[in-house]
Amino acid sequence: MDIQIILIIILVGVAAGILGGLVGVGGGIIIVPALVYFIGMSQKSAQGTSLGLIMLPVGILGVLQYYKQGHVDFRVVGVLAVGFLVGSYFGSKVALSLPQETVKKIFAVLMVVIAVKMLFFDKTKKETIKTGPEQNISGSSSANGSTYKTGRGKEG
Repeated sequence: MDIQIILIIILVGVAAGILGGLVGVGGGIIIVPALVYFIGMSQKSAQGTSLGLIMLPVGILGVLQYYKQGHVDFRVVGVLAVGFLVGSYFGSKVALSLPQETVKKIFAVLMVVIAVKMLFFDKTKKETIKTGPEQNISGSSSANGSTYKTGRGKEG
C-alpha cells in the first residue's frame, strides 16, 4: 500500500469512528462503501475487511468465512482500527454533548443520504482489478492478491 491509500484508509477509519461514537454506525454504513468507492475493493472484500475490524471479538466465525474466501485484508483492518479508535473517541464526546433528538436526526439524515447515493448515484465500475500474488500490476502484492485503486483511478 502506498502512502495515499494508507491516508485514505485512516480517514475512512476516523470518519467511521466519529459516526460510530456519534450515532452508533460505522462498519457496513461507512467503511464498506468507502472501501469500494475510494480504494476500489470488491463488495465482498470490503464487507470481509469491515467485519475484520468491527466483528473480530464477537463475530470471529463470520470473519473466518470471509477470510477463507480471500475477502479479508488484515493490513487494511489494522490501518482502519487506528482511525476508528481516534474517531470513535471524538464522535462519542460530541454525541454525549448533544440532545437525544439531535443525534436521532443526524442518524436519520445519514441513512437517507447513503440510501439516495446507493439508489441513484452508484455507478458500476468497468472492471475490478484482481490479480494473484505472483502477478500484480503495481509490482507488489497484497495479502489476498488484490490491487486497490484510489478514487482518481490510480493504482496503489
